[in-house]
Amino acid sequence: MSPAFDVAEVVRGLHAARDEWRAARNRTGEARGRELPSPQAVEALVEQLKGALFPMRLGPADLRSDTEDFYVGHTLDTALRSLQCQAMLELRHAAREAPPPDDELRARAGALVRDFSLSLPAVRRLLDTDVLAAWHGDPAARSVDEVLLCYPGVLAMIHHRLAHRLYELGLPLLARIVAEIAHSRTGIDIHPGARIGAGFFIDHGTGVVIGETAVIGERVRLYQNVTLGAKRFPVGEDGHLTKGLPRHPVVEDDVVIYAGATVLGRVTLGKGAVIGGNVWLTQDVPAGDTVVQALASQLGDGKAAR
Repeated sequence: MSPAFDVAEVVRGLHAARDEWRAARNRTGEARGRELPSPQAVEALVEQLKGALFPMRLGPADLRSDTEDFYVGHTLDTALRSLQCQAMLELRHAAREAPPPDDELRARAGALVRDFSLSLPAVRRLLDTDVLAAWHGDPAARSVDEVLLCYPGVLAMIHHRLAHRLYELGLPLLARIVAEIAHSRTGIDIHPGARIGAGFFIDHGTGVVIGETAVIGERVRLYQNVTLGAKRFPVGEDGHLTKGLPRHPVVEDDVVIYAGATVLGRVTLGKGAVIGGNVWLTQDVPAGDTVVQALASQLGDGKAAR
């Protein structure tokens, strides 16, 4: 029985579509290898890094404590070598208009991965504060192990702590891939540029959005469907959105934001403030104040519920 489709015709059509895309962006030229990092490779190395960070919880099922360091060393070696390859791809792509020699790219990628690797103990200690925040903040949590193994907010933060470090080191594409892996698994969307202090807890988590320039202090707690977003997007002279401007909220220490709240723009939620559910907020909130839905509109008049 002959097929009803013509694969060769589809291949020719896809080839033409690719040529059109590349020609429109001046990306034609000699055949080359892969130009961008591989999401599949990044996902695999992130799983390895998670195992190295928490070997007896997120490592292999048959791991024993007496071989823990051997496993961590071997796993890190594999993950970091892979990360260096992916970093080199990102650096080469970023410099594609005038690419430096491969030796120079390799050295730069190696230096970045070395710095990343040296920060992993600090990342682990930060994650310990997040795990404890979830354990202390949720009466349904029976143990810190349950929190680490099961809570989507903790999974999102493991990815974010790794992604943010890559972002700081100048590997924003790799950072975004790491963040989007967590987003697809948890429904929690944290841009890797967001700065988040110790002891951060997202309860339930689905639908949380935290923008690139958000700054979050210590011991902050969010519930599901909270948005820390931008109010407006300035357009430059070229007609495109202006990149990099501070446009997301600043959330100071010990703030609690309940489910469904939307906080937009470069506003500041003062230390210890409580934002009630389903509030739409575009104004600063003084330290220690409580804002609920019926009173949120009064903030424009300088009023807030206490």
